[in-house]
Amino acid sequence: MEYEVGDKVVHWAYGVGEVVKIDKKMLDGQYELYYKIQVRDLTIWVPVDDASKTSLRLPTQAKDFEKLFRILQGSGVELSTDRLERKTYFSEALRSGNLEAVCKVIRDLSAFSREKKLNDNDSLVLERAKNLLLEEWRLSFDIPMAEAQKRLKRLLNESEVEEKK
Repeated sequence: MEYEVGDKVVHWAYGVGEVVKIDKKMLDGQYELYYKIQVRDLTIWVPVDDASKTSLRLPTQAKDFEKLFRILQGSGVELSTDRLERKTYFSEALRSGNLEAVCKVIRDLSAFSREKKLNDNDSLVLERAKNLLLEEWRLSFDIPMAEAQKRLKRLLNESEVEEKK
C-alpha cells in the first residue's frame, strides 16, 4: 500500500484530504481494499489498487512550488474562442490531477478574462482551479488561506504587467 492512515493526499477532483482508514469493501461479490479519505465534510472511498494510478497523489512539496509560481507569472496561451473547445481542454487539464496543469488553467483563464468576459463555465472552472491550488498551497507552506490567496493575486497581477510590456 502506498498510503497509510494519517497521510495527507490530494484527490484529483476533490482536493486535499486525509487517509482516515483502510478497509475492505465488497463490490460485485468481491472484497477489495479501499482508502477512506476525508475531504472537508465529504468522505470518499478510493480503491487501493487504483489510488496512485488515477486519483490520489501526495501533496506538492513547498520547494516544488517555485516552478508553479513561474507558470502563474507567465503569459497565458491563446485559448479557443469556442466555449465547448475550452470546456473540453479545461476538463482534461483538471482531470489529470497535475498541479502544473491546474496552474496553467488559472494562468490562461486569467489572461483570457482580461480580454473577454468569462462565461459561466469558464468562471466556475477558474474558481475550482484556484481552490484546488490554494488548498494545496496552504497545506504545503502551512500558511493561512488568506495569505495564499494574496500571493496568488500578486502573481497573477505580475503576469498581467508582463503581458502589457
